Amino acid sequence: MNYFPDGVVDVDVVVVGAGQAGLSAAYHLRRGGFEPDRDVVVLDHAPRPGGAWQFRWPSLTYGKVHGMHALPGMELTGADAGRPSAEVIGEYFAHYEERFGLRVHRPVDVSAVRDGEDGRLLVESSEGTYAARALVNATGTWDRPFWPRYPGQETFRGRQLHTAQYPGPEEFAGQRVIVVGGGASGTQHLMEIAEVAAGTTWVTRREPVWREGPFDEEAGRAAVALVEERVRRGLPPRSVVSVTGLPLNDATRRARESGVLDRLPMFDRITPTGVAWDGPESRTLDADVILWATGFRPAVDHLTPLRLREPGGGIRVDGTRAVRDERVHLVGYGPSASTIGANRAGRAAARDIGRLLQRRPGALDGAVSSPPTPAGR
Repeated sequence: MNYFPDGVVDVDVVVVGAGQAGLSAAYHLRRGGFEPDRDVVVLDHAPRPGGAWQFRWPSLTYGKVHGMHALPGMELTGADAGRPSAEVIGEYFAHYEERFGLRVHRPVDVSAVRDGEDGRLLVESSEGTYAARALVNATGTWDRPFWPRYPGQETFRGRQLHTAQYPGPEEFAGQRVIVVGGGASGTQHLMEIAEVAAGTTWVTRREPVWREGPFDEEAGRAAVALVEERVRRGLPPRSVVSVTGLPLNDATRRARESGVLDRLPMFDRITPTGVAWDGPESRTLDADVILWATGFRPAVDHLTPLRLREPGGGIRVDGTRAVRDERVHLVGYGPSASTIGANRAGRAAARDIGRLLQRRPGALDGAVSSPPTPAGR
């Protein structure tokens, strides 16, 4: 790396985030000739390897993980299906970073990305500022849990928490729990909590759609295409899972037969002791806990100074490239939010960045020889 006289670090590419998408991009950049800590820097705000997986609840064992796709160049083999996924995947990511010498900087928080001089992007972080010719944004969604707002929410005397804070089922023993949300996390929470709770209630905005049979490659492509269309139109992305439906397997069939997965429509308001539905069939329901399994939003607020958002509220991308700024690539965003999609997006971003930097050589005037690695490494 080179340093400008003001202490700003000169680098070709900054990768923000070291989950599946960020590690895939870093791997392919290295394969393309970008040397870690010389040409490319990977910044990750998490305390250790594992991406968002390291924050998953202990009862989510590796055997319960659906569709974990291996990182490029190194398979995940011999994993114990009974171990927590946070441990299995955290160790796998750590070995991956070490094997390929990706030199991830952590914990490092990126606060803003803005335009600099000579066509550079200034990446402002807790370990200093980088002047980059291109950016791979791989920040995922885990840091942006979505909390819907309902009348009376602040009056509830019980406990409210989000999937991002879910500790596992044991903490809900003997309690009356309302789970809000029609995705995979909501059904997983319900089936676990029902084993120990005094009672569970499932509430969703829409009638759940159940998917029978295998989810083959053709169905996967169709689902990704629906998500991709929204992103191309500049709308906020929906998850791939939101368009695939919920899988019917032995566990979900048993839960439906037992009534655990009997769903109620969304309530109208929250009361101090529970929730209420208004209208002709008004009713109330008491609860000790409301668990919001309502998903996440992309963590892209640090990109705000670049003004990438479209009127529809999303960032329009072509492949992985932000349409409003060809220097910025978003991986693990929208259609590439699945693990296999993240791998492909990392490869595509690395390829496009290589072409971009060949076309637009960097302005290195004023840089000085590199001192030791920046503080915080």
